[in-house]
Amino acid sequence: MDKGKMDNIRHSCAHLLAAAVMELYPKTKLTIGPAIENGFYYDLEFTQPISEEDLPKIEDRMRKILPSWNGFSKREVNAKEAKEIYKDNPYKLELIDEIEKRGEEITLYKAGNFEDLCRGGHSENPSEEIGALKLLSLAGAYWRGDEKNKMLTRIYGTCFPSQKELDEYLNMLEEAKKRDHKKLGPALELFFFSETSPGMAYWLPKGTIIYNELLKFWREEHQEEGYQEVITPILNKKQLYVTSGHFDHYWQDMFVADMGKDEVYGVKAMNCPNAMTVFGFKTRSYRDLPLRFSDTDPLHRYELSGVLNGLLRVREFRQDDAHIFVKEDQIEGEFKKLFALVEKFYSIFKLEYSFRFGTRPKDFMGEEKVWDKAEEVLERILKESGKEYTIEAGEGAFYGPKIDILMKDSLGRKWQTGTLQLDFQQPMRFNLKYSDSEGKEKTPIAIHRVLYGSLERFIGILIENFGGAFPLWISPVQVALLPITDEQNDYAEKLAGKLREHGVRVDVDLRNERLQAKIRDATLQKVPYLGIIGKKETDEESVSVRTRKGEDLGKIKVSDFLNKVKQEIDKKA
Repeated sequence: MDKGKMDNIRHSCAHLLAAAVMELYPKTKLTIGPAIENGFYYDLEFTQPISEEDLPKIEDRMRKILPSWNGFSKREVNAKEAKEIYKDNPYKLELIDEIEKRGEEITLYKAGNFEDLCRGGHSENPSEEIGALKLLSLAGAYWRGDEKNKMLTRIYGTCFPSQKELDEYLNMLEEAKKRDHKKLGPALELFFFSETSPGMAYWLPKGTIIYNELLKFWREEHQEEGYQEVITPILNKKQLYVTSGHFDHYWQDMFVADMGKDEVYGVKAMNCPNAMTVFGFKTRSYRDLPLRFSDTDPLHRYELSGVLNGLLRVREFRQDDAHIFVKEDQIEGEFKKLFALVEKFYSIFKLEYSFRFGTRPKDFMGEEKVWDKAEEVLERILKESGKEYTIEAGEGAFYGPKIDILMKDSLGRKWQTGTLQLDFQQPMRFNLKYSDSEGKEKTPIAIHRVLYGSLERFIGILIENFGGAFPLWISPVQVALLPITDEQNDYAEKLAGKLREHGVRVDVDLRNERLQAKIRDATLQKVPYLGIIGKKETDEESVSVRTRKGEDLGKIKVSDFLNKVKQEIDKKA
């Protein structure tokens, strides 16, 4: 079933949830209930507290109501009528005022005996199309996501056309709980969060190794492709963002430092304005193009606390960012190179991916004819690539259309990671120029691109994809040496030194513990190789090797084991 139809079914289920709540708790105030990825929610103001234990009762009422919902009927009302209907609901009144100001029609949709303020997008026949439903959880949510507003109760649920699909999804959720990066991260001593810096991770030594290994790989590949890395300021005066257009489109999502005396600074939330400044540093020639600048500076965005989600939604992060300045006739060739680079990066992790093409949004910047040209170029490149892609109308950046990378993990979940964006606008706003072959000034075109996306988000996804059992090359500890008794400690330390000389990350467990306890702890820490050392191994200068999956590789000569580990690391297997 296509995403649009599935969203309509889930939106209908949000209405069904609201209807059940109003029958059971008639004094409740309704707010909004959208479809979301894999489900729906509804935010409600209850007059009495409810708990997870109440969800089965609400769910049961939804099932009893559902057979009478054979479709939705729509009626239009004017603002006065709508306000009379919802005179006791301040949330709906606020929405009605906004709809009225935008000059849009005010519509109510009814199914069965329940009617709600809604713009539409519903199942044609809910009683037939909603085959199975499940309420999943409760959460607190500020009205409109603003901490200054009242805290509401959010009920999350999901629904599918069949019970089989629901069961498969619930099984996936159970598996996802075991892989939750918010639990595995601290348990594996990768990162943690502190209340003193919400949405900003503390990276522990083991997590920092993963972070740096990903950046090392990124730098190696980009140097081969002719990228030049730059470092630019974290604080920039407001005027930079006025020039780029981000002040009008993004300023409310940035951290702002007002120093007085007309000195207002924005904490950098994106790298593109700085990249434009770097290009404008000196006179450029057509011979310099394509000119590829890369950077991994820290970025900060003022995400509301209600939407923060471990590493997946943070306030501080780094992107494997790059800005490529090209002539118009170089766009196609450069995008083909980018597609090849995307394939190389994602194949390393054996991750499937697809593309999503975002077109001109409502608040776009620039001329429509320029946008039309940019969209035509990108869609042609996408078609020629042969890669699966979808189109999301109106989801481009405000300065240009974009291609998002959607990564599929081992549980079949799709995540938006990297993005490739075509920008005709910002180079013009910054008055960037290069000299063409005839000495005439021309404006370059910019390509914005990240492959991992946010490093934080990518690592969070990797943790869940691999369940914390990372490929050897990025594992914080690659080999754990486990001497059986204290008599083997010296040999274990000597072996560890030899492995470290060849760049292998090793831990030696010298605790006065039984071997089984050492094996259990190393396995829980997801160490790829466990080297067990007893008297025989010491005498023969060998090591008995087990994997974290429990596979016994037997006794191996040290030189052979070192070669095996090194080859696996070098191949990034």
